[in-house]
Amino acid sequence: MKMRSLICLTLLFLFGIFGCSQNKGPVKALIVTGQNNHVWQVSHVAIKQILENSGLFTVDIAQSPATGGDMSGFKPDFSAYRLVVLDYNGDRWPEETDKAFLKYVQNGGGVVIYHAADNAFRKWKEFNEILGFGGWEGRDETDGPYIYLKDGEIVYDNSPGPGGSHGAQHEYVLNSGNAKHPVTKGLPGKWRHAGDELYDRMRGPGKIKDVLFWAYSSPDTGGSGRNEFSIFTVDYGRARIFHTTLGHAGRTLEDNTAMQCTGFQVTLLRGAEWAATGKVTQDVPADFPTETKTSLRINYK
Repeated sequence: MKMRSLICLTLLFLFGIFGCSQNKGPVKALIVTGQNNHVWQVSHVAIKQILENSGLFTVDIAQSPATGGDMSGFKPDFSAYRLVVLDYNGDRWPEETDKAFLKYVQNGGGVVIYHAADNAFRKWKEFNEILGFGGWEGRDETDGPYIYLKDGEIVYDNSPGPGGSHGAQHEYVLNSGNAKHPVTKGLPGKWRHAGDELYDRMRGPGKIKDVLFWAYSSPDTGGSGRNEFSIFTVDYGRARIFHTTLGHAGRTLEDNTAMQCTGFQVTLLRGAEWAATGKVTQDVPADFPTETKTSLRINYK
């Protein structure tokens, strides 16, 4: 019995050493890009720099063929990564790639949905459940309810109408919806985001888990007049899904205000770490924006 106990303890000790070592060091992340109705040539580079400049991630790029190209060979190995960042809105992936992505998510993979990636694949039901909600591409009431915040409660509104819109780009205030979540903990309850689109009238079949930050979409700027979700998590099985509608890409890395916003970069980093690991180890930076003042990191670090 003593020998058996000793062997068990030895195995546990060795598993602890080697098992833990697999999770040490930077997180391996994959950005999926290559097609988008936005300037993906800028956005994916900015995201890569934000992630890698933090020292928390190493990043690979899965770049699809151009729109209308042969997609049959586009088969990223999602299983090799702890985090997948979606910066893609374009031609449908091969069936094998669809299945591999679903398997990755259903096995508990970490996913970041960035900005117009929530426009993608309107007809793929499971993908839209992973998004939580989406917009444009002809979405309407058949694609799920409008999802927004009213009197502090999540509303699933089955009213008919198109899904996805935004008014003029402008600065706006983000409001915390859950101050205890690892992503938001320690961040200001209100902070001013640099000039950006404010997605509204979004709809879909998914379930929102945590409303992290929301913003009022004012009719004065062409908005919905509702409190709209800007950053949130999605309830989808074992997966950790972080969705940010922020960060409309500019024409160049230098002319890219929404992605240079410190608030965008910090929440993206915190959301990415949470999606990959379930926790956030980052301190709240001194340059985080306040309710009345924006802050920029023009070099993405």
